[in-house]
Formats: sequence, structure tokens, C-alpha cells
Amino acid sequence: MTGNGWDDSAESFIASVGERGDYTREFIVDPVLVPRLADRGFRNALDVGCGEGRFCRIMRQHGIAPIGIDPTQRLLERARECDPTGDYRLAMAEALPFDDGTFDLVVSYMTLIDIADIGAAIPEMARVLKPNGTLLVANLTSFASAAASGWVRNAAGEPLHCHPVDHYLEERCEWVEWAGIRIQNWHRPLTTYMQAFLGAGLRPTHFDEPAGIGGPAALRETSRRRPWCVVMEWTKP
Repeated sequence: MTGNGWDDSAESFIASVGERGDYTREFIVDPVLVPRLADRGFRNALDVGCGEGRFCRIMRQHGIAPIGIDPTQRLLERARECDPTGDYRLAMAEALPFDDGTFDLVVSYMTLIDIADIGAAIPEMARVLKPNGTLLVANLTSFASAAASGWVRNAAGEPLHCHPVDHYLEERCEWVEWAGIRIQNWHRPLTTYMQAFLGAGLRPTHFDEPAGIGGPAALRETSRRRPWCVVMEWTKP
């Protein structure tokens, strides 16, 4: 395993997410995030950590011209395979290769947990936004990342309760595994994220901790028993 695990886990991630997204994306995040694209006047966008390009393709369906950046070459190759006319570039969130005020919209879709230096990345996202531009963020809740080992289950595999939240205020990097994927994720308390956004001069305009809408009943039920994702919208004055 090299680096943060993404190079070695790219194929498993592509298989896990597919075109529709895994349960978290299709049934928890998309129902909240996608409606916030419509009829907002966004013309261009930057998808920070675009992965295999699924959300870029969704934005194109809403008449938005996105650029996707990611540090994992194989994920960018898959994005180009699925969207040959799209614009996908190898780049890091901590040093975005764009001029100030370039984009109407910047998206961070389940990527903040993967970024080692949000103290650099979040100001970069704010920098490339136009005045009155919008930053849309979806991320694991800090409650979920502080209990990364998941559910305690009974002999039948049914979830009894989530592992307890512990060391919540301590920022840390941990290895997580699922569906053949093994990558590093960062836990940070919510205050760390909020202070970074506010420190970058952004103004909060929307906040949600959505539960699952649709999909398998068992997954929908567990999504309602503990917070899993947070969706935020920030505006650059």
C-alpha cells in the first residue's frame, strides 16, 4: 500500500461507486446536494476531489460547465472514459492551479476527510470563487469519523448500536476499509471545519444532516439511527 491508499484502492472505489453512487451518495447526499444546483445561475464549477467524475457529470446535466481535479491518476482516467468531452486535471486541493475568482461554484463532495491540510485547501477553495460564488460541501459528520469502527452487531449481523464517539476533539488520521478499499481518512471536530470556512471569509447559508431517502430498508433505517453525513453551503461575500 502506498501513500494514502487511493492509488491502490482506485479500482475498488470505481466498482463500489458505479454510475449511480453507493448508498451514501445516491440516497443521503444527492437528494440534498443535487437540488441545490438547479436554477441558481451557475455557469462554471470546480469539483475538488472529483474522483471518477460522477458529480461532474451530474453538474453537466444541469447546464454547468465543470472542471474536475483529483490527485489520483486512475480515477481521472475513469472520469475521462465516462465523459470524454469533460475537463479533468491532476491537481491538489491545497494548491489549486486557477486564478482568483474563476468559478461560480466550487464543490467538495465527500473529500474533506481525505485532505491532509484543510488549513490550505479551504482558503484555496474560497480564493478561486467569484464574489457571491457558492461553495457546496458534503462530508462525513465528525460524529461518524470519531466512531470510525462503525456498528456493534449481534450474532445475526444486525446493528445494535454505533461504537461510542471517543477522542472527539483530537484531530487524527486513520486507515479505514470497506468493499476492498483501504484509504486514510481524517477525523476533525466540527469546530475545526467551521473555523476554517469562517476564517476564509465565507458566510454559511445552508446546513443539513440528512438521513437516507429511499434505497434498501435496512440501510435507510441505520441512516436514521446516527448522523452520517453533513451538507453545507457557503457563500463568498
